[in-house]
Amino acid sequence: MIVSNVSLSCGVSCPWGVSDGKTVVTQGGGSGSLSPTGHLVVAVCLGFIGTFGFLNNLLVLTLFCRYHTLRSPINVLLLSVCVSDLLVCVLGTPFSFAAATQGRWLIGRAGCVWYGFINSCLGIVSLISLAVLSYERCCTMLCRMQADGTDFGTAVAGVCFSWVYALAWTLPPLLGWSSYGPEGPGTTCSVDWRTQTPNNISYIVCLFTFCLLLPFSVIMYSYGKLLSAIKQVSNVSTAVTRRREQRVLVMVVTMVACYLLCWLPYGVAALLATFGPHNLLTPEVTIVPSLLAKTSTVLNPVIYIYMNRQFYRCFKALLRCSSPDRSSSLKASSPATKTLGTVRNGNGHDAPVVLASVGPPTPTDSANSSLAVADDLPPSPPKIPPLVQSTPPLQTMPTATPKPRLTLVAHYDG
Repeated sequence: MIVSNVSLSCGVSCPWGVSDGKTVVTQGGGSGSLSPTGHLVVAVCLGFIGTFGFLNNLLVLTLFCRYHTLRSPINVLLLSVCVSDLLVCVLGTPFSFAAATQGRWLIGRAGCVWYGFINSCLGIVSLISLAVLSYERCCTMLCRMQADGTDFGTAVAGVCFSWVYALAWTLPPLLGWSSYGPEGPGTTCSVDWRTQTPNNISYIVCLFTFCLLLPFSVIMYSYGKLLSAIKQVSNVSTAVTRRREQRVLVMVVTMVACYLLCWLPYGVAALLATFGPHNLLTPEVTIVPSLLAKTSTVLNPVIYIYMNRQFYRCFKALLRCSSPDRSSSLKASSPATKTLGTVRNGNGHDAPVVLASVGPPTPTDSANSSLAVADDLPPSPPKIPPLVQSTPPLQTMPTATPKPRLTLVAHYDG
């Protein structure tokens, strides 16, 4: 039996009693329990969260296993988020759902410690994975080197970092730095937020700083840099790029808003329970942030997966029992290509030029990129050394209708 790792300070609100060193499960949460109607509402919400969270994340894993076009380094990080959310729905939510239906915790003190540890660990894995994902997207879009779609080393390192980081912050309560115990009306368990001791307060402050504020800061910084880069390009590009900027902006705002909706109330409630008066938060108030945090297991697949066109095309193909459109898959999964060349400026010096475009290179894109470079350069002699082409000559390729594309042009004065 685990005794030292569980808070014994919950008093009459504990879902169990302690007698002669043995755990005795009582018939309710005491004075801190919800009404029968309140427990019923919580049970319905947990049933909805557990069912749809399980189905959404299972569907993502099915798509990833079925379609090879989804097996890219960036999607490995999304897969880590789905795995952690799926495990929450399998290993955590059923126990809190059963407890809510009965109005009391059912699996004793050791089960409470298990529930608190596994939910805290998997929740932090999800948060850190989202932060690593945002940073990886920022680096991929702004990196000066060509992205390698077959290099999974960085993505795997990011996944390993997320899980190790989460374990590093959720194992200490098992070793004596703070503890796991019941929260709210006694039908769920988490970190002990109520014990106001230096040992407990120091852990909660560190947990709030490094597992909530730090990931949120990384997400805001990464997507802020990405939006700034897209905005700079849109100032000199077509309406297609401006529409793309608006679409990315909507997606970023949605991600940040859902992150705050799911986790900020839980963090604020935890701080109020730690630093506020003992009876400041009622059971009805404390259960709401806990439910919002669990809602992230349903929202994450919708935001990060089904708003992704590549996943959405595979989802439609799965419903039709067919294969996704090959051209669309290539367009969505191809890395950013860059072409390096030199031109002679008006001073007689060679100036290196880097052209970056999103999608597979085509002769039309190369020609259009060359014209864009020429428009930005000062007057030059009639003979301009051609750019190094990575595609066959224009005559050998079939003609095709040019499509608007995002092109980044960088000049380096030699």
